[in-house]
Amino acid sequence: MLSNSRRQFIRTSTFAGIGSVPIIANTKSSAKVIGANDRMRIAVAGLNGRGKSHIGGFLSQKNVEIPYVIDPDKQVLSRTVESLKGKGQPVKGVVDVREALDDKNVDAIAIAAPNHWHSLMTIWAAQAGKHVYVEKPMSHDVFEGRVAVAAQKKYGVVIQHGTQQRSNAGRAGLHDQIKAGKWGRLKISYGYCCKPRGSIGHKKVGEVPAHLDWDLWKGPAVIEKFHGNYVHYNWHWFWATGNGDLNNQGTHELDVARWAIDDDQTHPVRAMAIGGRFQWKDQGETPNTLFGMAEYPNGQQVFFNVRNVNYNGYKRQVENQYYFEDGGKIIGNQYYAKGSDKGEKIDFG
Repeated sequence: MLSNSRRQFIRTSTFAGIGSVPIIANTKSSAKVIGANDRMRIAVAGLNGRGKSHIGGFLSQKNVEIPYVIDPDKQVLSRTVESLKGKGQPVKGVVDVREALDDKNVDAIAIAAPNHWHSLMTIWAAQAGKHVYVEKPMSHDVFEGRVAVAAQKKYGVVIQHGTQQRSNAGRAGLHDQIKAGKWGRLKISYGYCCKPRGSIGHKKVGEVPAHLDWDLWKGPAVIEKFHGNYVHYNWHWFWATGNGDLNNQGTHELDVARWAIDDDQTHPVRAMAIGGRFQWKDQGETPNTLFGMAEYPNGQQVFFNVRNVNYNGYKRQVENQYYFEDGGKIIGNQYYAKGSDKGEKIDFG
């Protein structure tokens, strides 16, 4: 029988330390999650940006060990290994995620690699019996995401997607009230990802740096030649590796917008989007300006707006708004009745 402390650890899971809800509880695999001495052994793949946040979250929990860190950039890998060893973590740095997944002592993996790797790493991990926390977006395209879901069902592991807003009790409480009809019937759920960014310019095609394993960085992506804009952040703006801000920052706001409509509205009956990459004369491919909408069978609509072009007077707007059939609206934490500019503070429950 599990001790109370061990049972609680399984139920709350170490992934709560990186801004997420409990994931490992009451599954057929949960008995295998805890390793020797009631410690979880979690590998981290992708060590820039979100990967650093994952590591910080895991280090804040005394029942977690990081046995592997994975990155095809040997300079990034070396810095991370040295930092972790200085903090008492018996870590091994590897460039190929498969080496970590082959280790039977690894319980789970956190995936913070570029988007084009998310689903394949998730599927490999499931096949190896590892639990997964995967950064948003879950997949680079719809097909990959469906295969990842099928892998979860087949192998019975726990897979959690990094849409942190789902862990926000206040947001969940607001949506409960919306669906209960507190302000009337929701008509439009609107997500905004209006985040100022800049041109990435042009980088010449050239030799791959000696410290970068280019084949492993590319992985499943179809890329012919290397240029410096791929590493280490601007891959977001190329279709082979990223999805633009729609599925970068925008994943969160689009997810929230979709979450607010009625639960039985699973697929839209019609949808459209328009946009492009304006003003910047650079190497990027994904839209920096976009508007999209989807209409569902019951008439509810989801709107989404991306605006990245930075100009004098630009207003950053990364948020969600809700518009009701009677003309009322929710902006921020205020409800505005039809025709009123005076907001009523919302109790998020």
